[in-house]
Amino acid sequence: MPQSEVTRRDFLNATGTAAIAAGALTAARPARAAAANDKLKIGFVGPGGRGFGAHVKTLTRLAEEGRPIELVAVCDVFSEHRDRAVDHIKSRLKTTPRSYVDFREMYAKEELDAVCIGTPDHWHAKQAIEAMQAGLHVYCEKPMTKTVEEALQVFKVSQETGRVMQVGVQSTSLPIWNTVNAQLRAGKIGKVLMYQTEFFRNSAMGQWRYYKLTEQMNPKNINWKLWLGSDEGLSEEQPFDREVYAQWRRFWPFGSGMFTDLFVHRTTSMLKATGLRFPGRVVGAGGIYLEYDGRDVPDVATVVSDFREGVQGMVTATMASQETPVLQLIRGHHGSFVFGNGEAFKEAKFVPERPQVTRNSNLAEETFPVGDIPDSTYVHFDNWIDAMLADDPMLCNNPADLGAAAITNVLLGAMSYRQGKVFHFDPDTLTIGTGDESWARGWEEKSRRREPANHIPGWTAGNAGSTLEEPTYMKLAGPWVDGVDPATKG
Repeated sequence: MPQSEVTRRDFLNATGTAAIAAGALTAARPARAAAANDKLKIGFVGPGGRGFGAHVKTLTRLAEEGRPIELVAVCDVFSEHRDRAVDHIKSRLKTTPRSYVDFREMYAKEELDAVCIGTPDHWHAKQAIEAMQAGLHVYCEKPMTKTVEEALQVFKVSQETGRVMQVGVQSTSLPIWNTVNAQLRAGKIGKVLMYQTEFFRNSAMGQWRYYKLTEQMNPKNINWKLWLGSDEGLSEEQPFDREVYAQWRRFWPFGSGMFTDLFVHRTTSMLKATGLRFPGRVVGAGGIYLEYDGRDVPDVATVVSDFREGVQGMVTATMASQETPVLQLIRGHHGSFVFGNGEAFKEAKFVPERPQVTRNSNLAEETFPVGDIPDSTYVHFDNWIDAMLADDPMLCNNPADLGAAAITNVLLGAMSYRQGKVFHFDPDTLTIGTGDESWARGWEEKSRRREPANHIPGWTAGNAGSTLEEPTYMKLAGPWVDGVDPATKG
């Protein structure tokens, strides 16, 4: 069955298959009962860099503005991070949150309604799953998980528990993606063919080395064994190292460099715009071509995803040149939507193809304004609060299903780069296989059968911009069987 025909119910049913079972899951506990005028009690796991600058500060601001939330607890393996978060909340809200080292103790002792997770990637799945199984709503910083298998398990648990989960790709709270999606489904650019996106950066010292090392980062102030997660099987034991602790995005056991720190941002937005989710085929390329500073992850990389809907997606970047990025856009048979670069998009530009192709001389360049969102992180957290108050996971701008699909695209690309393989993904069973000839053969057979094009989910435009004209001279085409000209038949 083509993925364009897979309904949401089909997708949810597929998540219950053995293909994603990662061990028995404990039964979910019900959410804490709360009075109608009660406040949502929120705890923080990992209020370090993003966890403090975005999570703690933004929710403190929202609490000051009267949103019904209470910031009651913080948890971090680094004493300085705990103290800084507590001091900020205390100074602004005049309440003193309790402090923990191990998130499991916080989950057990506090009567929480929700948690914000801002830890390194390798902890996300465990902390999110245990939170939802404890009846808590979750805001989890991107990427949703460290592995594809974890992403599918997290999504499964979110469905089993019914908890609200928002993945921290704040750009999904920009209105541009819903606006463009409506236009794409209505056939504005005809058959949707591909998206391309980017995240170019440069620095004099190398990516992620701008996270400073300090003398206060030491085994006395940091529970290193807990940070590693070696007892939980999340990483191997290794000696304490400030570089690994502060700049973990450079090392495969804990992060995946630009794949999960940057590519997941752009890929999630493009999936939201197109309505696409899981890929059919993914390949990744790149290498460490400049930044020979001890890192594991590449400084140049590209991921190409092919979807069953007949769309290709590409995300590409260098971490060593910033002034010449490729445009972010979505291409179709009759035109394209061009966004430009960066993330704070206020409008989308429609660029039509020439009338000799579209057979429509009235098509002209057009701008779709969507308004300015000066702080998408603020809007993203506010959206999460709305979803929790309504107890409706699908009110989130980046719910667990979108988060799982985006990280699957990105991580399969990273796996392809590292293993030298092409990966196929079956969206019906949510299973991974290595590449073979079936992908190309399937499209070739579809062409020989003269089948209609596949389309993005929600397509309502019929054949608009999705068919080809048949030149009259094509009547002369065809094999000469027994020397007979096919043009003389019929």
